[in-house]
This record gives sequence, C-alpha cells and structure tokens, in this order.
Amino acid sequence: MPNAARWAATLTLTATAVCGPLTGSALAAPHTAASGLYAPSAFVMTVGHGEYAALATPERAVTLNCAPTASGTHPDPVGACAELKGAGGDLDALPVRIGALCTKQYAPVVVTVDGVWQGQRVSYERTFANECVKNSYGSAVLTF
Repeated sequence: MPNAARWAATLTLTATAVCGPLTGSALAAPHTAASGLYAPSAFVMTVGHGEYAALATPERAVTLNCAPTASGTHPDPVGACAELKGAGGDLDALPVRIGALCTKQYAPVVVTVDGVWQGQRVSYERTFANECVKNSYGSAVLTF
C-alpha cells in the first residue's frame, strides 16, 4: 500500500473511531453554522442577606437565558437581557435608576451572577447597602 493510501486509510479509521460511522442523517443533511449555532448567554443569579456570598444563605435564585431568546425564571427576562446587551454584558456598567429614594439603613444584600455572556465566563458578586439600593441598579437585571 503506498504511503498516501495508508495515510488516507488511517485518517478514515481514526475519524470513524472518534466520530462514528457516517450514516443516515449525517450524510443526508450536514449542519451549517447558520443552523442555530450561537454563543451562549445564560446565568444563575442569587440574592441573600449578608456582606459576602460565602457567608450568606441564598434566599432567592433565578435563571436567565439571553441567547437564542430571552427566557428563564427571572421575572423580566426580556428587559434584563436588553439591559445586559446595552451594557455589553458588563454587570458593573448597568444603568442606575435616577431618583431612587432609599433609606440609609445598613442591611447588606449580596448578589451573585455565574454563567456565560456571549461565550465568555462570568462570575460576579456585589454587596449593596440594602434591598432598595440593589433594586436601583440595573432596574431589570438585578430586580428578582
């Protein structure tokens, strides 16, 4: 067997071992990039009372999926995804509601957000002075 034929046979056997034999729908309808591939954007978000996530017991948790469509257990996934898109996925750049009147009572609330934004891993933790202050940041994203 010439070297080129041996090389082709080796590649075919390797591909078959790794990917399985090409039969049925794999031959009939190959998938293309336009068939629904997208960079994932999905989060698990928690909120609890305390100064640090490591010491606070999560009191609420929601999921938020922004790609391919807005969904999840978040109370306003469409609004939250729109705000995240406007901030480029940067949770520190979320808009602050102008005119939010909050007391100066210190009852710390910690929020965590873990997941991915357009394929990039996100791990976020922020402590707010109280629930009102938390709700004034990113009016839709952090209000859950």
